[in-house]
Amino acid sequence: MDAKTQATYEVRARILKALAHPSRLFMVDVLSRGERCVCELTELVGADMSTVSKHLSVLKAAGILADEKRGMQVYYSLKVPCVMGFFDCVSEVLTSRTVDRDGKAPVCQRR
Repeated sequence: MDAKTQATYEVRARILKALAHPSRLFMVDVLSRGERCVCELTELVGADMSTVSKHLSVLKAAGILADEKRGMQVYYSLKVPCVMGFFDCVSEVLTSRTVDRDGKAPVCQRR
């Protein structure tokens, strides 16, 4: 693997690592339905504000979220809604792990 290819995969890995936490996955899912302020996300996640803010910072640094300060509140939204396609793919992987009634594994519909 050459240096350019290595760098490409390292950047991709950083994005996947940013998503690799249940609370961050949950927040991305919530934000797919519209922007939310940190206070709302804190309540939904059930963690303290500093923890939620750290998770949001990780997602923002990875390029997944955008933020906007309004008065004393910061609102977050998905910067790239296509990340939800990743959720669909994960669901298909989970589905493919179970064998259907005929003993055949389901086939992924995306190519």
